[in-house]
Amino acid sequence: MNIRRREFIATTAAGLAAGGLASRLAAGAEPAKAALVKTRPFLTAAHDFDDVSRGNPKPHTLVGDALLQARLTPETWRLEIGTDPAPKDDIKERAAIAQPVTLDLPALRELGAKHGVKFIKAMQCLNIPTPLGQGLWEGVPLRELLRLVGKMSNVRRIYYYGFHNDDPKQLFQSSLSYSQVMETPPGELPVFVAYRLNGEPLPLERGGPVRMVVPWAHGFKSIKWLQQIVLTNDHRANDTYAQANNDPESHLKTAAYLDNVVKDQLAGAPIAVGGLAISGWSGLRRVEYWLRSVPAPAGDLAEDDPAWQEAKWVACEPAAPPADWSSVLPAGVASRDVLGFDQKTGAPLSWPLRYSMISWSATLPALTPGSYELRARAVDLNGFAQPEPRPMLKAGKNAIPVRRFTVA
Repeated sequence: MNIRRREFIATTAAGLAAGGLASRLAAGAEPAKAALVKTRPFLTAAHDFDDVSRGNPKPHTLVGDALLQARLTPETWRLEIGTDPAPKDDIKERAAIAQPVTLDLPALRELGAKHGVKFIKAMQCLNIPTPLGQGLWEGVPLRELLRLVGKMSNVRRIYYYGFHNDDPKQLFQSSLSYSQVMETPPGELPVFVAYRLNGEPLPLERGGPVRMVVPWAHGFKSIKWLQQIVLTNDHRANDTYAQANNDPESHLKTAAYLDNVVKDQLAGAPIAVGGLAISGWSGLRRVEYWLRSVPAPAGDLAEDDPAWQEAKWVACEPAAPPADWSSVLPAGVASRDVLGFDQKTGAPLSWPLRYSMISWSATLPALTPGSYELRARAVDLNGFAQPEPRPMLKAGKNAIPVRRFTVA
């Protein structure tokens, strides 16, 4: 079986906990809930991110000369910054810059020594129901790179591309408005070009040597294998995702995710449950769960079912900030040097951090035999409960997760 190390440990731990549970119940002891809740590191190891890369072959699978020809090694990587060579016919004025710029990795790192930023961001795809992972990303704000081209005129949008072989149909691209890149509001996190993840060089599988990172957006904006930036006077988005009926300006959604629940439980024993929650554009106020008894087998609950109005949602326990950030962050990185933290005290300016994810947990009451459904949802700082305020799938998948189990 191809099973990741962390999954093996979690599965093994769950098995050991279940065995211990049976023996403790036989002895009349109450089970320890901590042993049954899935634990995760705050930062996801680079090799443990879930991968949704596209391409045939996928760029991170290239080896040898193909990798060199693709300019996907630290020595061969280049980033070209210029203007749109052929704007569309209805664009009357072409974007202009003083000079095009080509950067290699040493030049980018030199900029990083002066303008570098670090922040923690969760990656989540627009159309899948689980987060991909969370890392400490490090690089240079995109605005600092654009300043290298000198005087600009008639620039309304920034197009950018990643390597995806020579098939035009596989080109993966995205875009941002000029103001989004150049005028980051106070307290907001800037768009930046990343070359490090969790204190290490950005690996090829995660989009290295260099990728774009857009803090407030779903993953399709954070283009991997970045190689070209084009300044254009075209006001339209060019995003690959927009061509598939997705919203190219959709911000990262606040959402709760629910771990799997053991399907066969013992009557009279507390049941520990948990999951993840992402603090999206509208922030995160709390996570809630709803437990209800259902007939077996249970069908899907329609969106207009009256049960939703009668649901009794119970607040969950969010994970607290780490007491010692030095045990979480890579060696040599202090929390006060990470955006989103107080520069003097090193404490988070908000919790959860903006665009990050945290764990949550809850202990269900002792249940009588029967069939049950468990749901979880996030409530944002505006008071909107998942899936509101954007239930439309094409603005980001945000359905309320459900798990079914029986108690015997």
